Amino acid sequence: MAKARKTPAILSNHMMFCPGCGHGVVIRLIAECLEELGQDKNIMFGIGVGCCALLNIGLEADKFNALHGRCGAVCTAMKRVNPNTTVISYQGDGDAYSIGIAESLNAAYRNENFTVIAVNNTNYGMTGGQMSATTMPGQKTATTPLGRDCEITGLPLKFPEMVSSQFNVAYVARGTVTTPGNVNKLKGYIKNALEAQLKGEGYSLVEVLSPCPTNWGMTPLKAIERIEQELIPYYPLGEFKTREAR
Repeated sequence: MAKARKTPAILSNHMMFCPGCGHGVVIRLIAECLEELGQDKNIMFGIGVGCCALLNIGLEADKFNALHGRCGAVCTAMKRVNPNTTVISYQGDGDAYSIGIAESLNAAYRNENFTVIAVNNTNYGMTGGQMSATTMPGQKTATTPLGRDCEITGLPLKFPEMVSSQFNVAYVARGTVTTPGNVNKLKGYIKNALEAQLKGEGYSLVEVLSPCPTNWGMTPLKAIERIEQELIPYYPLGEFKTREAR
């Protein structure tokens, strides 16, 4: 008897993310959800600039690399032209919330019918660890060597809370990859977001708090601890807009 395949078919090669990074877990969950929903051969990804671009190496699916921050506009076009295709915008916090904040807000404002997966590691991961919109108060980055001064830069942005409270979107949640339990919950959020798109309910967003050991200057275990002790109290986990509420 043939051994059952465990790896989703669209994961064609090993990913090249840094050791301890959360991106690999998130991509695996997306692939599992697409397969379980029968959408793994009916998928288009809009990919942001940054660590997200490594999806080009290990993901066997239709992909379009948007200009920095423009995934919201690109995925709007892809979904409108291909309304029966599942469209996912895969971005980091720098791409989605900093340089791409206008495109991200306007897609949510219009309730465009695609799904956003935003991986929040509180910095521009690919380009050297500069400050992003989600960098924590006092956090040292390549552009805040003395720590982020929120009196100058403003407070870290809570995008899920913003769009869920102000716009008529379909589904919004925040999860993380720190524990097996949290990973299981995150998979549920991702599946809910995709199902909202499949049923034509509108814009769905899942933010993922992800470790970045390389730019945080920490071991993977210490990076997980930082999420649990520092990030989650500021960026609470859970669903902010449920599908049942519509």
